[in-house]
Amino acid sequence: MPKSQAARPRNAFYAQSGGVTAVINASAAGVIETARANKDRIRKVYAGRNGILGALNEELIDTSKETAATIAALRHTPGGAFGSCRYKLRAIEDSRAEYERLIEVFRAHDIGYFFYNGGGDSQDTAWKVSQISERMGYPVTCIGVPKTVDNDLPLTDCSPGFGSVAKYVAVSTREAGLDVASMCSTSTKVFILEVMGRHAGWIAAAGGLAAEKPGDPPHVILFPEIAFDRETFLARVQETVERHGYCVVVASEGTQDAAGQFLAEAGSRDAFGHAQLGGVAPALAAMVKDALGYKYHWALADYLQRAARHVASKTDVEQAYAVGKAAVEFALAGRNAVMPIIVRGKGKRYTWKIDAAPLSKVANVERKMPRNYITRDGFGITAAARAYLLPLIQGEAETPWRHGLPVIARLKQVMVPKKLPAFTPA
Repeated sequence: MPKSQAARPRNAFYAQSGGVTAVINASAAGVIETARANKDRIRKVYAGRNGILGALNEELIDTSKETAATIAALRHTPGGAFGSCRYKLRAIEDSRAEYERLIEVFRAHDIGYFFYNGGGDSQDTAWKVSQISERMGYPVTCIGVPKTVDNDLPLTDCSPGFGSVAKYVAVSTREAGLDVASMCSTSTKVFILEVMGRHAGWIAAAGGLAAEKPGDPPHVILFPEIAFDRETFLARVQETVERHGYCVVVASEGTQDAAGQFLAEAGSRDAFGHAQLGGVAPALAAMVKDALGYKYHWALADYLQRAARHVASKTDVEQAYAVGKAAVEFALAGRNAVMPIIVRGKGKRYTWKIDAAPLSKVANVERKMPRNYITRDGFGITAAARAYLLPLIQGEAETPWRHGLPVIARLKQVMVPKKLPAFTPA
């Protein structure tokens, strides 16, 4: 940023993007509290209502109107406190008007910093804005803030949001497994839990943490990285039921066959161009019923897995806050177009620190499960995977309760007065 801009305090724009997590608001707290501690450089933090759409529509929430206690309470509040969206800016050649509008809004509200909290597509947006703002004569310092339950961002050891969903899935797998085991002699023999994970099986792998000894559930894990074969799957289910009396399956929503066809593709696509998925659990259950005749139950972890702040990983909460804090510190140190990353220590005891990676190397890159994390038969996790996963679910994050329910932040969401005409997309 030019010295003329850096010499006086500017406003910052923070936005949440994509599917939310149990800890994305902890990152928001990290950004806002760190900015408040540096008022000589950042005057106010404006949060976009519903992500980047908040900038395009000039719907800016003035976070300075929120009390320190409310911002602190974001650390234990799930969901997206300011609203999120699935909206990907197109290439500038296709939609220059969107970028011109962003810069117009940033200029009108003296915004010199942009913190975008999201996954790979969001980091792509932050990268594009960092480049295009220079070309448009209004340079903005753009820092990506990592977030995704899918754990598929590159360069960082893990993605904030994943540790908590991993803990939820591991706990749910263990608890549901005990339920099925207690009734299998006269009732359900096969239970299928469908979890998120379009192309990467990290969340499904986390279900494997529930097993501590041979025979413990889950007995079968289905990964997007391993081509699904109907006959091999059914043979494993039958063998497991005959040996243990029941079978627990954790299936990624992105389970696909050797041709790359998802088992449960709904046929529609979201704003990022991703196929809408859903229904792999009932599809698998139907296979089991038709071929084996076993009584079954299935469940979708769905939004519950990413919203379960009450069972969040303490490690995850601390890392989510740390990347938000680091994003502001990087910006104030003059760094641009980077994303804070988590670096794992090399010792036996789990340690981590924050570093930075260029957005150009993060944007639109998807990290999948390493093959050595999946057992040779393709149905379980290895010791290497367990060693990687276990530290990420450690600790029980502090959660205040009132009247038997978790306490959440209640924001005023005072809007900044608009200065510009309404935006009409091309």
